[in-house]
Amino acid sequence: MLKNKGRSSKRDTLAVTAVALQDHILQDLQLRNLSVADRSKTKVQKENQPKCVKGSARALTDTGLKRLTRDPAAEDPEREYVLDPKPPPLTLAQKLGLFEPPPLPLSSNEWEKVKQRSIVQGDSMQPCPICKEEFELRPQVLLSCSHVFHRACLQAFEKFTNKKTCPLCRKNQYQTRVIHDGARLFKIKCATRIQAAWRGHVVRKWYRELRKTVPPTDAKLRRRFFEEKFTEISHRMLCSYHTDIDELFSEIDHCLAMNRSVLQQLEERCGHELTEDDWERIQTQKEAALFLEDPCLLVYSSDLGCVLRG
Repeated sequence: MLKNKGRSSKRDTLAVTAVALQDHILQDLQLRNLSVADRSKTKVQKENQPKCVKGSARALTDTGLKRLTRDPAAEDPEREYVLDPKPPPLTLAQKLGLFEPPPLPLSSNEWEKVKQRSIVQGDSMQPCPICKEEFELRPQVLLSCSHVFHRACLQAFEKFTNKKTCPLCRKNQYQTRVIHDGARLFKIKCATRIQAAWRGHVVRKWYRELRKTVPPTDAKLRRRFFEEKFTEISHRMLCSYHTDIDELFSEIDHCLAMNRSVLQQLEERCGHELTEDDWERIQTQKEAALFLEDPCLLVYSSDLGCVLRG
């Protein structure tokens, strides 16, 4: 009888150990649909739960305003927080001591040490190891093993492998924390590029203005500088002149028409040409007028009259 009892106890312990190992393996592989627990019983228990009594129900008033859901990332986009603060429940194998229990959640000081180790390694400055793209402004997660990935890339990797292991060091049951080191470095990089572009634009503009005023020392460039200056001055002078050809021709035509009209009026008034007697009479009248003013001018006036007669 004692032998049979000892054998039965050994068999029971072996069965419990086998069930515990099987449940631990299934939970480790995250095959939730193949859990040892009887889901039909759990469903029945949920269905058999008593419903809320009408007396304990509270009246709700619809104010028409949407309730603001507090998202830790929406409150402060630069705040870092842990995604899985609660450790997973212990499996039966871990309770029996067959496997080590999962590590406790890291404290803030331990997370700072992990982050410093990641900064020293320069993980945030390198592209994501999964997608090989820069982190930029996309969500970024830090694992407890100090490796950094895109949050979406890590979720896709876990869904594809159906495991929770680090893609680089293969550590199991890691803890994740949302950080913003990649976004901060990307902002600094963008600001540096913008500042460099603006400074280059200012310097190039200043240098162009300097080249317009200060002649270079090289002979060829100096000659070209003065040629451009002379061309610019000539062009400015030509632009300052009024070079409307049509207006000039119209003005010439107007002057010629006025001269023709004056000549026609003169011919109409005189009517005939002056004869020699008319010229002599005009000359004598002129000499008499000059003699009355100054007798000393008689000789000069007579010479002038000869000139006029000639």
